[in-house]
Amino acid sequence: MKNKVLFLSARFLLISLLALPAVQATAQQTVINGGWLFDGIADERVRNTGLVVAGGVFIEVQADLGNRDFGEAKIIQLSDEETILPGIFDLHAHYNVNLFCRRRRDDVDVIPVIFLANGVTSTFPAGEYDPEDMWALRKTIDRGEKVGPRLFSSGPYFGGARIGWNPDYTTSDINAQVDLWAERGVRGFKAKRITPEHLRALIARAHQHGLTVTGHLGSGYINSVNPRDAIFMGIDRIEHFLGGDAMPADKSAYASLVDFQPGTPEFDSIAALFIKRHVYFDATITAFGYFGQRTEGYQHWTDESRFFTPFVRKEVAKGPGIRTIEMFDKIYWVKRKTIKAFYDAGGGSLITLGTDHPSTGQYIAGFSAHREIEVMVLAGLPPAAALKIATINGAHALNVGDKLGSIEAGKFADLLVVKGNPLQDIRTTHNLRLVMKAGHVYDSAELLNSVAGKLGPADEEAAKDW
Repeated sequence: MKNKVLFLSARFLLISLLALPAVQATAQQTVINGGWLFDGIADERVRNTGLVVAGGVFIEVQADLGNRDFGEAKIIQLSDEETILPGIFDLHAHYNVNLFCRRRRDDVDVIPVIFLANGVTSTFPAGEYDPEDMWALRKTIDRGEKVGPRLFSSGPYFGGARIGWNPDYTTSDINAQVDLWAERGVRGFKAKRITPEHLRALIARAHQHGLTVTGHLGSGYINSVNPRDAIFMGIDRIEHFLGGDAMPADKSAYASLVDFQPGTPEFDSIAALFIKRHVYFDATITAFGYFGQRTEGYQHWTDESRFFTPFVRKEVAKGPGIRTIEMFDKIYWVKRKTIKAFYDAGGGSLITLGTDHPSTGQYIAGFSAHREIEVMVLAGLPPAAALKIATINGAHALNVGDKLGSIEAGKFADLLVVKGNPLQDIRTTHNLRLVMKAGHVYDSAELLNSVAGKLGPADEEAAKDW
């Protein structure tokens, strides 16, 4: 009975705090005053009159602080040059690296910190190469034992991209695997190099658990699945390309993408299908550009090589760097035209941000999210639209838009503060000062400095495991 009285008293106190114009704040509160606010809902930024955070949520947005006494609360004063943005969602956020071109390996120590330091507060890995390690990482982050973003686990790949995948799996086998990873707390699944039969079973079982499915699919060539057919199966998201009749089944998807042209009846048809069925499109534009000429949008604004161990830097310097793939360079420019055309067709609310770039020793996931945002603007999308794609759209795609993705009272307190106005120059998202995740404030520079020189093996002997 005593506990019940205490609970009711605490509840009454919270209601009072929200109702009264002037209250004594508790030490657990954080107040952000000044600067500008882009909330992820409106298309403009406005002056921030006050954000009040308690218990990991926004309890007041655009508060009238007046002469209120906030007691021992943490006060963060922003300058007139600074802008508050919602935390970024990366829905193709590979934690893995491929430093010696032998195998991909999920890094659970450095990459999570770099993601968070870049304001990427929510990640969906879109296929995990070491799902057991990633499962353990999510638990340690959730317990506060490690620093990192919200990890919406994807579990292992479903399809030929998974090491050890059996092409003869039955529907019962697929169901058992989905059940296992659903019980382990994954938030969605990723299919890659999957057959129609396996994809159909995956989607049905995942939806039984209330979980989403995305896919890196094909054209229908050699028993692959065209995104159009996956949409009719009920898939939730599609990675990389739209598909449809513009990708005929007599050749691979990549071969079709080189000549893909928006504005054709084939494009109009598949774009309309995505919009009608409310299927999200994770564009991953920059993932292909890394293998091209890497002109605008690929500049370094910090020395990303400094996060690798001295041994890795030495080994990377011996190699040829990122090899140029002419087909991928062409696809990159096609994808820029495609994303603009899909946006113009009415698909803006269905586009999500995904980076899909396992580092080979040059560019690092986390920083890549800002490149993806910039390239969307270079493709012709308004800066406000690119920022919404990177925030609220991703939240909706993962079915968490009621609690994340925008800065609104009652939502979890995830945000970043940058110097500059991203609506005038989108590259100012690079200029991070601080990041907040669930009300916890982190200094971006301090996070980055904490993992400098730590990514990868320390010597040749340790490299054998990589």
